[in-house]
Amino acid sequence: MSSAGTRLVTGMVAVALAAGAAGGQTASPPAFEVASVKAADSLDPAKLAAGQQRIGVTIDAARVDLRSLSLGDLIRTAYKVKSYQLSGPDWMNTERFDVVAKLPEGAKRSDVPEMLQTLLEQRFQLTLHRTTKELPAYALIAAKGGPKLKESAPDPNAPAASGTGALQYNAGLDSKGVVTSTGPNGTVRQTTGPNGMHLDIQKMTMPVLVEYLARFTERPVVDMTELKGAYDFVLELSREELLNVARASGMAVSGPGGGEAGRAPVDGAADPSAASLKSSIELLGLKLEPRKLSVEVLVIDRLEKSPVAN
Repeated sequence: MSSAGTRLVTGMVAVALAAGAAGGQTASPPAFEVASVKAADSLDPAKLAAGQQRIGVTIDAARVDLRSLSLGDLIRTAYKVKSYQLSGPDWMNTERFDVVAKLPEGAKRSDVPEMLQTLLEQRFQLTLHRTTKELPAYALIAAKGGPKLKESAPDPNAPAASGTGALQYNAGLDSKGVVTSTGPNGTVRQTTGPNGMHLDIQKMTMPVLVEYLARFTERPVVDMTELKGAYDFVLELSREELLNVARASGMAVSGPGGGEAGRAPVDGAADPSAASLKSSIELLGLKLEPRKLSVEVLVIDRLEKSPVAN
């Protein structure tokens, strides 16, 4: 074989070997360029009111800022699941952390959940598996007489709703104790009093509402209203319903109905005459109808309380 032919064969073999080596490589999972994970300070109402402490998620250019979120919050955000879809230790809802990370060049906001998965696996040794369970659920339907909702005024400058508020929201507390959560899926002003909580909601769609209701019912909620717009409305939570939400979040609270046996379902409030989630939904011409639903559930196999050092 001539020297030219030898060089040609050698070159072809080299290309084939390089292609084989490249084909055998496994792509690295999406990850933040850098990330800091620290235990969060205890929530201080005075600091929240003064703007010195925040709860929530902010994505600004390449910076991702997650403040005072529990491990449960971080896992639910990373895997895009609701509280009823996550099974793990109770303490994951009480241990809170601040995560500040930088997106690598070319990354998008939509990559953040997968990057957060990688961070949880590396820093908290998270391992989990998926299973399917049939759970008690609710269907949000129009009540007899039809919906009585006020459609929101159009806002040409509003960002497009994403169907879930998992990645873009902020919560602030003012000097009067009013918590305002804002994001592309609407604005919620929460005022707490001795008898429960008043929720003033603006520009919220029905798919987002059922996700919001699931936080209070601790059950999956599916939208069967066929309503397509964004709406302004009010919801009320009784004191007992509010305590149940706090307990579900891992907070140590006392009061009537403590424990699972005393948990009041949304379709059976302790005091029928009191303002409640059930009664306020009915005032909107809607109804939560009990159903059974097969739901994918994430079961945590391993999770460390303390992260690996930055």
